Amino acid sequence: MDMNRASKLAEILQQATPTTRREFLKRSAIMGVTIPIAGSLLAACGDDEDETSDEIPTTGVADSTPTEADATGGDATPEEDESTPEVGEDETPEPAADGTPAEAEGTPAEAAGSSDAPQGGTIVLMGHHSIDSLSPDDVGRTVEWVAITQLHNALLELDPLFVLQPTLAESFEMSDDGLTYTFYLREGVLFHDGEEFTADDVKYTFDYYGDPESAAITASNFQGISSTEAVDDYTVEITLDGPNSAFLTRAGQAFIVPEHHHSAIGEDAYKTDPVGTGPFKLLEQRAAEYVELEAFDDHFRGRPNVDMFRENVVPEASVRAIALETSEADSSIWPLVTEDSLRLIDDGGYTTYTTSSVSVNHFPMNNTRPQFQEKVVRQAMMHALDRDVIVDDLWLGAAVKATANISPALEFYYEPDVKQYEFDPELAMQMLEDAGWVAGSDGVREKDGVRLEWTCVVGTGDQARKPIVELAQEYFDPIGMRMNIEENPASSQGMRDGSLDMAHYNWTYGGSSGEPDPSNTLRSDALNNFSHYQSEEMDDLIDRGLSETDPDARREIYSQIQKLVAEDVPFLYIKYWDWFTIFTPRVKGLPEEILAGTQIYNMMYTAWIEEE
Repeated sequence: MDMNRASKLAEILQQATPTTRREFLKRSAIMGVTIPIAGSLLAACGDDEDETSDEIPTTGVADSTPTEADATGGDATPEEDESTPEVGEDETPEPAADGTPAEAEGTPAEAAGSSDAPQGGTIVLMGHHSIDSLSPDDVGRTVEWVAITQLHNALLELDPLFVLQPTLAESFEMSDDGLTYTFYLREGVLFHDGEEFTADDVKYTFDYYGDPESAAITASNFQGISSTEAVDDYTVEITLDGPNSAFLTRAGQAFIVPEHHHSAIGEDAYKTDPVGTGPFKLLEQRAAEYVELEAFDDHFRGRPNVDMFRENVVPEASVRAIALETSEADSSIWPLVTEDSLRLIDDGGYTTYTTSSVSVNHFPMNNTRPQFQEKVVRQAMMHALDRDVIVDDLWLGAAVKATANISPALEFYYEPDVKQYEFDPELAMQMLEDAGWVAGSDGVREKDGVRLEWTCVVGTGDQARKPIVELAQEYFDPIGMRMNIEENPASSQGMRDGSLDMAHYNWTYGGSSGEPDPSNTLRSDALNNFSHYQSEEMDDLIDRGLSETDPDARREIYSQIQKLVAEDVPFLYIKYWDWFTIFTPRVKGLPEEILAGTQIYNMMYTAWIEEE
């Protein structure tokens, strides 16, 4: 290995995870940096006395086998969701695991909704990028979803243990054939402007966002609905084209917008002028700086305990960590760098949760680009990446290597017996040679006038994930691939419309809350099919998975989907990380257990502040 490349690899590791001399030498050896070279690099960089703990708090995953009632959505409440975490610009609200809940550590959680809870104060959260939209159609980016969920409600909502709870709907019934759902709505619910919520608002929301003419990002949540009817002011009847195992966790959790307001101003204006039924209402939005919400006195569940909810935009993870340590903020929605999270957990003075993630850390790549059209190229790219180094060294072991689109956290549906891609750069080069990709004078491979060169977009200031992109760049270079890196605060639209080559995201491709359906992301016509992957076989499997109601039969279908993803490699899947959620001790009323880190943020109306 030449000195320049060795220096670059070591620099990425050292900057991403400051560590001791012993750990640095171990990581360098894993990366292929010789001990003499590593030693000279250490001499130049100096030493760090701080020891990084190898002990990672983990959450066990129980065997939770779906029942047929869960699959059909029947009267038994299914523990599923995708409308939230197919959520994640670059992310998904994150993680959701079907298994043992994480218990709060540190400051004991107190009962939510306590009658003697102190009133007043401001809860301050932090996100890592701008909050451009507050529309329910833009729940795909976690930091926006957190604000949107304070402003809006759905017919049904997941609690921290992933049980669907009646919200705007008090109850529902399903017909014997599974094709008609009747929702009985809560009476006396008010929107923030004082207008009453009725069945007409549900019909309007479902019709608008489900209409192809609206070009809604969330349109697939309403897939398979043939009609939505307002039977009376407080009864809605929804009829499906066929059985849909994901209906309740998708359409059932769609945030409702007011017909009178949304129809008058339109979707674009609604992004900055939302009117919902949620516990907080909009006070001020400065997209690049913060969003400030105030308590809604007439919220149907009662006024929140706190007066204000504020979400600050703080791109740098290190600055977010300092804000938590100085109590300038109460929680970071997007995780800190792993080392800081583990340090704060070890401190013991914070309320912390560790949950298993089902959002996959990955590189979506535009499969229509000539560089990525051949499956063999995408497979070679997987062999070029040393994902063990990313998991063990960059992430300090707080992650598991991805095998396809579904995480082992979703135990019932997880399929480990898929095509494997071990780190083997020699094999990667041979595969490219055999496919006719020949190195040019500058080392970049070419075929039929196409160079294996492209640009990968990473979020501006994303200190957690940029090192992964930089490592990938170094891994690709010696096998004849050139990846340029560009920082951008938002890239999801560019990936959707095909104007970008590649990005680096966390997103859910099936699995959130126990629902394995990836139709939002892997169907050929899915709006969030960032890789523009086209496969009739995949489309057929997805359709079969949605219409199947027997859990064992569904499991076999999703096993085939994972095997197809591993074979075709529509995107480069890296890892599933442990998700650390941390609150300062002044925030009380948090749940004792959660199954997903971000799910706690839709419970902020029950929290309160106790100043020490």
